[in-house]
Amino acid sequence: MSSSTPPATGPGLPKSQKIWTVFAVNLSILMATLDMSIVNVSLPTLVSDLDTDFATIQWVVLSYILVITCMILSVARLGDMLGKKKLYMWGVLGFSLGSLACGLSPTVECLIAARALQGVGAVFTQALGAAIIAESVPRHELGRAMGVVGSTVSLGLAAGPSLGGLIIGAFGWPWLFLINVPLGALTLFIAWRVIPELPPHKTGQRFDVPGGIILFVTLGCYALAMTWGQNAGFGQTWVLTLLATSGVGLVAFLITEFRVSQPMIDPKLFRGSLIGLNLLMGVLVFIGLAGYFVVPFYLELAQGYAVEEMGLLMMVVPLCMGILSPPAGILADRFGSRWVSLLGILVMLCGALAMSTLKPDTPWWGFVLRVAPYGLGLGLFQAPNNTAIMGQAPPERRGVVSGLLSYSRTFGQSTGLPLVGAIYTAYVLASLAGTGVDASGTDFTQATPQALTHALNNAYLIMSAFLLLPLGLAVLCLVLDPKGTKGRSPGPARGSVPATAHKQDAS
Repeated sequence: MSSSTPPATGPGLPKSQKIWTVFAVNLSILMATLDMSIVNVSLPTLVSDLDTDFATIQWVVLSYILVITCMILSVARLGDMLGKKKLYMWGVLGFSLGSLACGLSPTVECLIAARALQGVGAVFTQALGAAIIAESVPRHELGRAMGVVGSTVSLGLAAGPSLGGLIIGAFGWPWLFLINVPLGALTLFIAWRVIPELPPHKTGQRFDVPGGIILFVTLGCYALAMTWGQNAGFGQTWVLTLLATSGVGLVAFLITEFRVSQPMIDPKLFRGSLIGLNLLMGVLVFIGLAGYFVVPFYLELAQGYAVEEMGLLMMVVPLCMGILSPPAGILADRFGSRWVSLLGILVMLCGALAMSTLKPDTPWWGFVLRVAPYGLGLGLFQAPNNTAIMGQAPPERRGVVSGLLSYSRTFGQSTGLPLVGAIYTAYVLASLAGTGVDASGTDFTQATPQALTHALNNAYLIMSAFLLLPLGLAVLCLVLDPKGTKGRSPGPARGSVPATAHKQDAS
C-alpha cells in the first residue's frame, strides 16, 4: 500500500480485521474491569499482609481512580491529535508494567505508587477504546459492537470477586496483579497486528494547555470531595473547599473553552446534535444505578446471607446486563437507538419500584425477580445510548467523545454513591434514634432487619423518582430524533478503499 493511499476504516476494513479489532479492545476492557473488582475484594487481605490500616489501604483504590479521572479527557484529546492506535498500545503496555510493579511491591507505599502507574496505562485504553471501535466498525454495525463491550464489562464485574478469592487462596495477593502481565502481552500483540492505523483526521492541531490544567485540577478536586465526603461528611470545611474549587474550576474551564481557538472540548460539538443530552442521560442513569450500592447491607444484615451467598445474589445485575447488551445493540442497529434506550430506562424504573417492596423475609427468588430488571434495563439502555453518542461524534472528535462517554459513567457513579449512601444512612440512623440506641455513628449492625429494609425501600423509592429525569430526556431525544443513528452513514472517514487492497493488513 502506497504512503499516499489513506488507510481503510469502517466499511473499508476486512470483516476479520473488524472482529479482531473489537476483540482486542474488549480484552483491555476485561483486564481493567476484572482488576477493579478483584482489587476491591482484596483490601482486607492487603491490610493484613502489608501491615497497614484501612485508611491507608483505601489509597490503593483511590490512586488508580484519581489518575483516570483527572487524565481521561486530556488523553482523549491527545488521541484525536496524535492518533489513537499508538497511544492505545502505550496504554496497554503501561497497564501491564504497572501490574508487574503492583505484584512486586514490598510495601503499601510502593503498591499505591504502582497502582497510580497502572492507572496511567488504564486511562489510555478507557479513553480511546470506544473511539477505536467507532472508527473501525461501520455505523450500521456499531450497536452490535457496543453491545459486546457491555457484555465484557459485565463479565469482568461478575467474575472479579469470585476469581479474586480463588487467586488469593491459591497463589496470594501479588498474583491478582501479575496475572495481567501475560494478558497484557497478548492484548498488545493482537492490537499491534489487527487494529488499523488511525492517524489524526486533521493536522496542525494544538493541545489546549490552560484548559487541560484547569480540567485536571477541577476533576481531581471533585473526585476527592465525593470520595472523602462519604466518610468525613460533606459539611467538613475542607470537603466544601474541594467542592467550591471544582465549581470555580468548571466555570474557568468553560470560559477558557469558548475563548481558545482549539479547545479541548469544542463547544461546537454540542450544536446540531444530541450528544449532550445522551451524555447527561448516561450520567443520570448511573446515578440511579447507585442504589445497588446499599443492597449488600440488606442481604447480609437484614437477611443474614453468608458472604458467598450474597456474592452470588449480587451477580444478578451484571449477568442480566451482559446477557441483554448484545441483543440491545443489534436492535439499535436495526430500529435505531432511541426506542431501545427508552425501553431500558423504563425497565430500570420498574426494577427500582420492585426493589422498594422488599421485605425482611423476602426469599432469594423474590429478590432475584425484583433486582433482575435493574440489570436488564441497564443492558437495554447502555449499548444503544453509547451507539447514539459515538455515532454522532465528528470523526476528528471521536477521541474526546469517547473520553466524555467514559467519564460520564465515572461522574454518575461518584455522584450517586454518596447521594444514595446519605439517604440510606439517614433512614437507618432515624430508626436507631427511635429505639434509644446511640445514633451518632453509622454502625448499621445495631439496626433491626425491619429498619434496614425500610431504609432500602425508601432509597429505591427516591431513586425511582430520580429515574424519571433520564426517562424524560429519552422521550425528548425520541421526539427530536426518532431514528437515532439508524441509517446515517458516516462515509469513509479518511477515504476508505476496497477491502481487497488491505488484506495484507489483517494477515
